[in-house]
Amino acid sequence: MDDTDAPSPTRGSWGSALAFGLVTTLAAVDLASDADGLGSLRHVLLEGALLLVGLVGLALAVLRLRALALETRRLTQRSAELEARLAASRADAEAFRAEAAHLLDGLGAAIDGQLGRWGLSPAEKEVAMLLLKGLSHKEIAAARGVAEATVRKQAQALYGKAGLVGRADLAAFFLEDLLAPRADRPA
Repeated sequence: MDDTDAPSPTRGSWGSALAFGLVTTLAAVDLASDADGLGSLRHVLLEGALLLVGLVGLALAVLRLRALALETRRLTQRSAELEARLAASRADAEAFRAEAAHLLDGLGAAIDGQLGRWGLSPAEKEVAMLLLKGLSHKEIAAARGVAEATVRKQAQALYGKAGLVGRADLAAFFLEDLLAPRADRPA
């Protein structure tokens, strides 16, 4: 069953309010017609109790509807706040990408140049770039359509040609100077 088939709490509360309102109205009309003294005391007391139950049920249903309306309003406001925050976050990310585009292009070219200086094959270069992006050997194998063992061999070959120990050294080679504090920058 999807959400459209699920019973609505509001619909159920409206139904309860209508049912209790109808019972209350009918009990009040019958009680008023019995007030002329033609009905027995027991009958009048029974209808009075029915009227009281109807009024209590109606009051509870109205309170439930009010609570549901307040909760709906709160959730709608929260949803709008979250959508605004998401839009601001997306705008910030887009602004960063636009601001850093030339730097990222330059960094990509510098990384590619270094991989070439190490004498890596095209497959080893591709593996190196995917390792720098954080992909696992299994993910790289799936993306390239090769066996995971092939990726591991290519990774070991690139580490050997570069004089590095592993993935962390590869990442540090390119990122260490970017992340270290510079003397001309406030800490």
